[in-house]
Amino acid sequence: MHNIDMELIEMTLDVMKYAIHRITNTSLELGSPKKEEELRRLVGETITDRGIGGENAFQLFKDVLIKATVPIDHPRHLAFVPAAPTRAAIMFDLVTAASSIHGAYWMEGAGGIFCENEAMKWLVSLTGLPKPAFGVFTSGGTAANLSALVAAREYWRKNPEHQNIKGLIITSVGAHSSVKAMAKVIDVDLWLVETEDAMSGEALRSVLKTLDAQQRKRLFAVVGTGGTTNAGIIDDLSGIAEICETEKLWFHVDAAYGGGALAADSVRHLFNGIERADSITIDPHKWLFSPYDCGAVIYKDPQLAKEAHSQEGSYLDIFKDEGAHGFNPSDYQIQLTRRVRGMPLWFSLAMHGTDKYKWAVEQGILLANLAGRLIEANPVVELVREPSLSCVLFRRKGWTPDDYRDWTYKNQREGFALVTPTKWKQGGAYETVARFCFINPDTTEEDIVAILGTMG
Repeated sequence: MHNIDMELIEMTLDVMKYAIHRITNTSLELGSPKKEEELRRLVGETITDRGIGGENAFQLFKDVLIKATVPIDHPRHLAFVPAAPTRAAIMFDLVTAASSIHGAYWMEGAGGIFCENEAMKWLVSLTGLPKPAFGVFTSGGTAANLSALVAAREYWRKNPEHQNIKGLIITSVGAHSSVKAMAKVIDVDLWLVETEDAMSGEALRSVLKTLDAQQRKRLFAVVGTGGTTNAGIIDDLSGIAEICETEKLWFHVDAAYGGGALAADSVRHLFNGIERADSITIDPHKWLFSPYDCGAVIYKDPQLAKEAHSQEGSYLDIFKDEGAHGFNPSDYQIQLTRRVRGMPLWFSLAMHGTDKYKWAVEQGILLANLAGRLIEANPVVELVREPSLSCVLFRRKGWTPDDYRDWTYKNQREGFALVTPTKWKQGGAYETVARFCFINPDTTEEDIVAILGTMG
């Protein structure tokens, strides 16, 4: 199966034809997931003793399996946090895979890691963090948040008084689910500030006053959010940073979704204070137009991350040798084995320039504000809150949660759009509402009007 033969050449041509068609296609089909039993019936057994052949397997993928997926870059995919990788980034993802570069250590992957680091320099410049701030690319926001929190905990545990003590982190109810999940992974307690809106410095200070001496001793980090997934809300980063500096707490900012907006001049001021963070998460595969998967974690002091994450092993000793000296991404995050997932971002930035990135991010903000105006002018819907970044929460007057659910599935079944509901806390109760998240600059006003029209 490692031989170069005519079958391989033919398959290579078929794959490249598919890739070219996919990259140049401007009329994407919105697939619809099928139950596993139905897919099994349609494709049969694909993993067999003797194989089913490349042509057969690829045909099944094109005829059946790809049609059971929803492309994240469809212009009417406005659910969750979609993505819209540039065609340049997609092309270079093919190059990245074909080049078989191991991205853990400079000794093996110097050229690819250099590309990643060039893109990382731009990301760091967006945050305003002072030198020697730097970071690495990860598999996504979850891995980035985990890496940052491990670095924070290990720094805290340098104090002998903090050994064998279960740590405590403060964040808000609106923080991403991965922050709460990663607290479980590293076995620390989590204190949630009860606000669906921006967590303020005053709210954080109020929580600190309620902590007893033992809780205060266990507290080592505060996680702010630079654009909540649900509503695009940005915490009071300056206020939180001031408290963290005074109280000697690690300040991590999860800007996995919203971090792309650091490139947008129109909203950059909303992130003031992020330059005072100890670590920051940004996902280029969200609002910076990279293919999945591409997250990033940035540290104000990378040495602290290196102390937390560097791995030891006799088989790794060579990487400490002067002859292998260079930047080793595995020293700064939880993964040893890693692909150079920042290379597609580097190529796209190199090809297009940062000004076009600024324009594309601004388009998402413009689309959200446009949607807000269209909703205000529509008698059957109303805004739940003003649009924030590229998120819009709105309600269909008179609808129940079942109505939102049925509407979502109907639009998806018909191959028209994927827009899903969410929940928003009103007073003491949660209400089911509709939500747009705009990332793709190819989404049009006509798309928004048509989606709103399906609400009757």
